[in-house]
Amino acid sequence: MRLVLKTLKVVGLVLLILIALIAFFIFCMFTAPMCPKNYTKTVETGGEIETKYLSMGAHEVKYTEVEAPGDWKKFEAFYPAELEQGEAPWPVVVFANGTGVGASRYKALFKHLASWGFIVLGNEDPSTCTGASAEATLVWLLEQNSDQDSVFYQKVDTKHIGISGHSQGSVAVFNAVSEQPHGTMFTCAVSLSPTQLDVAVAIGLNYDPGKMSVPTLILAASENDVITPEGVRELSDVIPADTITALRPGMDHGKMLYSADGYVTAWFLWLLQDDQEAAKAFVGDNAELLNNSLYQNQQIEIKSRCTFGPEQQKK
Repeated sequence: MRLVLKTLKVVGLVLLILIALIAFFIFCMFTAPMCPKNYTKTVETGGEIETKYLSMGAHEVKYTEVEAPGDWKKFEAFYPAELEQGEAPWPVVVFANGTGVGASRYKALFKHLASWGFIVLGNEDPSTCTGASAEATLVWLLEQNSDQDSVFYQKVDTKHIGISGHSQGSVAVFNAVSEQPHGTMFTCAVSLSPTQLDVAVAIGLNYDPGKMSVPTLILAASENDVITPEGVRELSDVIPADTITALRPGMDHGKMLYSADGYVTAWFLWLLQDDQEAAKAFVGDNAELLNNSLYQNQQIEIKSRCTFGPEQQKK
């Protein structure tokens, strides 16, 4: 009997250890960063401009957060430290999360972009597709811009606001611009690995790229992504605004969050800060992105806004 009891105790202890390990694994899986902290030093680049803007910028970065409603949990902002010293205004980038992911798992990504002189906003919304949480996060910042007690008081450049998102968050990008009340305040967008149109319809992540009204950069992996190369082409064809698309071989859905961040940063610097060096990644026959061997199926399409030049460029 003692042997049986001892055996049961051992088995029970082993089960407790296994349960604890499984719980720890699940905790890590749902809280681990979505991009490596040192990705700005380890991601391979294929051009001088991409390399420059993948590196950390010159600004020291500060962080603040406040409580947000429901599953959104909190509004989060990374921003240049000079903002607190009175310098203004600063352009803004709102980020929309992928499925089940909160902005707290994108810290390295946000810090990198903020180091180049942006106020970068996020929240913890695990289901961002409608763009409602992106809208609420932007509204929060606009309220802070009018609040004399806020660090952001009269520090927001309301004429230069961009939006980016990954996966389901890329669906939110389209909906935030075209369906939300403050969508007209966005002046450019980045869509990273957006859900393919037919797949999105099938699973209820509805969006209409035909309503997109701002220059849009679409980047995805050439395989192992939630959108195919043909899907990227279809998406670009439907968008009426100027569009740049490119695929990156050797990456997958998750890695597209950060692997092209050099060009994402250059895009926002060009269109929100008028950085002409960054513009060279996208403008002209010698645009670096068009000639970067790490990418394929690069396409620059001039449509209604004529942001990029007088004629369509293809490679």
